[in-house]
Amino acid sequence: MGNSADTLGGKVAWITGGATGMGFATAQALSKAGVAIAIGSLTDELGASMAPGQTALTLGGDRLQDSAQALREAGNEVLAQSLNVADRDSVESCYQQIVDTLGPIDILVNAAGSSGRHTVVGHPDKLWDAMLSVNLTGAYRTTKLCLPGMLERGWGRVVNFSSTAGLVGGELHAAYCAAKAGLLGLTRCVAIEAAARGVTCNAICPGWVATEQNYQGMEREVELVGLSGTSVEDYREMMAQKWSPQKRFLQPEEPGAYAAFLCSNAAAGITGEALRISGGSTW
Repeated sequence: MGNSADTLGGKVAWITGGATGMGFATAQALSKAGVAIAIGSLTDELGASMAPGQTALTLGGDRLQDSAQALREAGNEVLAQSLNVADRDSVESCYQQIVDTLGPIDILVNAAGSSGRHTVVGHPDKLWDAMLSVNLTGAYRTTKLCLPGMLERGWGRVVNFSSTAGLVGGELHAAYCAAKAGLLGLTRCVAIEAAARGVTCNAICPGWVATEQNYQGMEREVELVGLSGTSVEDYREMMAQKWSPQKRFLQPEEPGAYAAFLCSNAAAGITGEALRISGGSTW
């Protein structure tokens, strides 16, 4: 399963959360297929307003540019942006810069995400709002901007990174599960509205993936469950043995390759789907 440069050469992709993890892995795969890439990620200065209890990876400006330089090795244009998908002005400004610099956006990958843990009882509204704003409304904002041009040109791909959490519930993850389930609903609606115009929209539902943001979340979880002295690596191994039939965490390149395939012409008949890539795990 893969793309070829003669299939996607000349296309422009916008990947939110594109400087790290599954977003970056998707950007790498699309760049190798000849796509011009715009990556947007939350940087330190934009992450200062996060809600208490919210886990989101923030980057220094150098790290954002390092990711962009790594993508340029494929020989295509790359634009790196500081982006907060929870802020409408940030999203609209980045969108306009992409169009002005690279051209109309053909491929949209919503990989930006955030997590948080709390019981439903006593759940802070600010944390709830943050989960929905990043994981659901952010994808709505970017899609609303990119979809009209895709429909007009008769070709487009939207890939949303949901989660196995969007398919099931999980203790202490009500806001995250609700947001990721909502993203599946948005995916289906966009797919139906765009189906006759050459535009597809699908969601990928990863399970346990060894990303930096997952590592950060695991650090917090080790503290919350009172496992002092347990390393994140050991805790990950415990979780893999407990939750994954394959007894491992996925690598970001696995869902990244899947996302890139969904952007190809070979996947033109796949739309409105919630596609699990989880090593067999259901959570």
